[in-house]
Amino acid sequence: MNSGLRVKRIFDLGFSVALIILLLPLMGAVAALIKINLGSPVVFRQQRPGLKGKPFYIYKFRTMTDAVDGKGNLLPDEQRLTTTGRLLRRLSLDELPQLLNVIKGDLSLVGPRPLLMEYLPRYNREQARRHDVKPGITGWAQVQGRNALTWEEKFRLDVWYVDNWSLGLDIKILLMTILKVAKREGINQSGHVTMPEFKGEQGGDLSCRN
Repeated sequence: MNSGLRVKRIFDLGFSVALIILLLPLMGAVAALIKINLGSPVVFRQQRPGLKGKPFYIYKFRTMTDAVDGKGNLLPDEQRLTTTGRLLRRLSLDELPQLLNVIKGDLSLVGPRPLLMEYLPRYNREQARRHDVKPGITGWAQVQGRNALTWEEKFRLDVWYVDNWSLGLDIKILLMTILKVAKREGINQSGHVTMPEFKGEQGGDLSCRN
């Protein structure tokens, strides 16, 4: 690990531990709210690609029900997303368990957002460079538009971050993230409760977030 990455890891670890201690009462209250309104499990776990595409399990507070149709297939996201879930997403509280991923070393505070494992073969060579750094809870694409951006715009911003990373940039992105969350900007793409599925150059319309 070079000195820059070592400093980034120390910053991630120290900041995440401090945040968890500070936010523990809030996280407990959110967990209780989900338990009452959605039941168990309180935390949603899903495999995502990390550094160099290596899989890990990401943690989020659950925002959807497990409702299925008559054939046993999950209903569309807009039908499973609850009022409680919408509130948690609007305030970005569903992301808080990812601080545990940062402490474990799966995530950084700042980096390209980890998407779905099945997206890996769909990236072109340039887009795949987003995995050259550890993924993050927030990132350059998130503060530039989050889910209001197209996939191509997001990937271009992700690669820019890979090429221009610095601790100062990470701090800038964290401060911008606080402002974005406060303004509740870019939570959904127009016409969708979640970001449409990335299908490479052919496009698509399925969700990638729970």
